[in-house]
Amino acid sequence: MRIKLTWLVLLTWLVLVSGSIAPSHAQTYDPRYPVCIQVNEWGGTHIDCRFTSMPQCQASASGLGFCFANPYLRREPTRPQSRVYRQG
Repeated sequence: MRIKLTWLVLLTWLVLVSGSIAPSHAQTYDPRYPVCIQVNEWGGTHIDCRFTSMPQCQASASGLGFCFANPYLRREPTRPQSRVYRQG
């Protein structure tokens, strides 16, 4: 009788624990896009960086989350200004 009760408690605990685990989203910061959105969902949040402008992101957000500048934006390297030397 005691063994059956132990198994029943263990099985109940496993069912409850496995049912409470929410799937996770990969939080990626795509370095090609300057604006990201953090979407709030049941079970957590996820970040999506696929917007080219803040207004574009805000139109998509519409109460689902908030937009922010991509901290990992890859900018093209700028060339230093060449100096022109005059010979006198």
